[in-house]
Amino acid sequence: MKKIFVLILYFLFFSVNASEAKNNFVHIHINSGIGPATAEFIETSINYATKTNAKGIIIQLNTPGGLLESTRDIVKNILESKIPVIVYVAPGGSRAGSAGVFITLAANIAVMAPGTNIGAAHPVGLGGESDSSSVMNDKVVNDASAFIRTIAQKRNRNVGWAEMTVRHSISATENEALDSGAIDFICKDLQSLLDSINGAVVKTSQSKITLNTDSAYVEHIEPSWRIKLLALLSDPNIAYIFILLGMYGIFFELYNPGSIFPGVIGGISIIIGAYSLQMLPINYAGLALILLAVILFLIEIKVTSYGLLTIGGVISFFLGSVMLIDADYELEFLEISMSLIITATVLTTLFFVGIIALGLKAQKRKKATGKEGLIGELGISLEDISKGKKGQVRVHGEIWTAIAENDIEKDSDIEVLANESMKLKVKKIN
Repeated sequence: MKKIFVLILYFLFFSVNASEAKNNFVHIHINSGIGPATAEFIETSINYATKTNAKGIIIQLNTPGGLLESTRDIVKNILESKIPVIVYVAPGGSRAGSAGVFITLAANIAVMAPGTNIGAAHPVGLGGESDSSSVMNDKVVNDASAFIRTIAQKRNRNVGWAEMTVRHSISATENEALDSGAIDFICKDLQSLLDSINGAVVKTSQSKITLNTDSAYVEHIEPSWRIKLLALLSDPNIAYIFILLGMYGIFFELYNPGSIFPGVIGGISIIIGAYSLQMLPINYAGLALILLAVILFLIEIKVTSYGLLTIGGVISFFLGSVMLIDADYELEFLEISMSLIITATVLTTLFFVGIIALGLKAQKRKKATGKEGLIGELGISLEDISKGKKGQVRVHGEIWTAIAENDIEKDSDIEVLANESMKLKVKKIN
């Protein structure tokens, strides 16, 4: 019994020491544009790696660029990290463009795979293009230049090269970046990376750490469902679809009050679409053109324009959709698919043309109430009525005084021709 107790204690002691001595690195993969979802994923991953006592986190990066505010959030989390952060631009053919330059330079250790490139960090405007105002453009460029200089100085990298990527949009291959002092290593895979950084001394926000990658293992983590949902909502195509659904639902509810379901779906879609758009660089001129298109479609119901308003609405909707999100080369991942725009334009045109047709048809429909509602209705004569004389008839179960258009015998079928001063004008029918 005593031996068993000693074995249990030994096993527990060994397990505790083994868990403390584990040599793990957290690995995440960024293969998209930089946006709010990316920033949150990197932040939660660094926090997870810190809480699990990981020896470091490896951010495998392949990005064309992204939003500056999200980039600032990522850089802030990397610089304040308590554990080493390694940014690895990989695999071959990948790039660290625009925002990716800031993230790579901010890492404790920057690594690139063969066949990759880095650079072109010149800032672009909110709509995807440099601001037309030279003063404002200078402010944006100077701010981005100061930001990247701060990062390069913090990590002892080539400050001049870093600033050139912002001011002149220069790019470099992995070998050129290594020779320029922008990165630390060129590694073909993760194992080569671990071998290269073994024994490297890095300075985190709290202390200096000597990396030991002997017998290290890599724990790959995926984004949570919330971050995946946030990334999905950040997709301009999804935001565009939600805006369309909201527009259809609200319009249908206004056209047919009391339907409830279209209004509920439309309201939810509008809110989700608005949330998505606030995370994207929106061109408000494009949004205004889409709203103008809806107004033109609505006016078509009341104004006889022989289709001119509908044609104007279609053109306005198409141009607004194209302009809704402008995307420069560095922000091409924010473009709305042209095939989606064409499909949406066709469906929207058919939707509103159908609604307009129903509205016009309703206007031409015979009135069902009031004195006009009896015109054309059938009834029966309650007595003989000579042409031009008055008599009693029954229509819709009601007894009316009627003037005969022709001679009518009792119990003959009659048709209402008019309703004048509460007297019906009727005629005998076969």
